[in-house]
Amino acid sequence: MKNRIPKFKDEADERAFWASHDSADYIDWKKGKKAIFSSLRPSLKSISLRLPESMIEELRLLANKKDVPYQSLLKVFLSERIAKELRPHLLGIKP
Repeated sequence: MKNRIPKFKDEADERAFWASHDSADYIDWKKGKKAIFSSLRPSLKSISLRLPESMIEELRLLANKKDVPYQSLLKVFLSERIAKELRPHLLGIKP
C-alpha cells in the first residue's frame, strides 16, 4: 500500500515536499501511462526592460517582416542566444 499524497497549500509547499520525499513511496509508477500535454505552457513572468527606442523600432521592423509580434520575436532571439551560450557548457567544452 502506497502512502497518501498530502494536500499542499501552494506550489512552493509541494516542491519542498517532493524535494525531501521519494515519489516511489507514494506513486506506483508501474501503473503509469504515457501522456501528451500539448496545451501546457511554461510559467511566464513579466519584466520591465528598458531599451533604446531605435532598437525597439528595428525589432518591430524585423517582426513585421516575419509577421509576428515584436515581443514574440524578442523571446525567440533571447531563446536562441541563451541556447548558443549554454551549448558549450552543456557539452563540457571550455571556452
